[in-house]
Amino acid sequence: MRLLLLVVGALLVSAPAALAHQGSPNFLSQVNSAPAGVEVTVLSRDDRLLLRNESGKDVIVEGYEDEPYARIAADGTVSVNTNSKAYYINEERDGQVPVPDGVDSKGEPRWKVVSRTGRFEWHDHRMHWMSKGDPEQVKDKSVRTKVFDWKVPVEVDGKPSDITGTLFWTPTPGGSVPWVLIVGLTLAAIAVLGAVTVLRHRRRPAEAW
Repeated sequence: MRLLLLVVGALLVSAPAALAHQGSPNFLSQVNSAPAGVEVTVLSRDDRLLLRNESGKDVIVEGYEDEPYARIAADGTVSVNTNSKAYYINEERDGQVPVPDGVDSKGEPRWKVVSRTGRFEWHDHRMHWMSKGDPEQVKDKSVRTKVFDWKVPVEVDGKPSDITGTLFWTPTPGGSVPWVLIVGLTLAAIAVLGAVTVLRHRRRPAEAW
């Protein structure tokens, strides 16, 4: 029983952290359009964007002040501009990351290579809801509702373009228990019952004496 309580306690502590990386169950962001050869997918409902560059050209994702933020080159090299405020703000979903002194999104980009996969994944705060309160557009929480249209400016081979999309409010069943917690508790219970059964079988010969 002590083991079961410890496992359940650990699951209750870790479940919110795990769910924090799964986006919000009340919001769903979708991509409506992207430049030719640029595939963009929303991950975990509204949490992150994943861009795959299959255009054969350099793609630049712009930050919040129209500065170069990320570069996905034609050869698959992915670089980020450490002189862009977006580089730091986009590290977390809520954007509460301090920007170092001297970073102002102006001047020449300072590129740092992060991969050579032709894929770039990031928290873009233009495509999800950033406020703590519910959107004013939502009059009835049981009804799917459009919150806003969003846009992420990009350049493809030096030509301006956009990734566009829409954010929706989506209703969820009230009082539902997170599936991660359900599965975790079930596995924990099975493990404890199995351990108890094994211990009982081992003790039987000793009790016979």
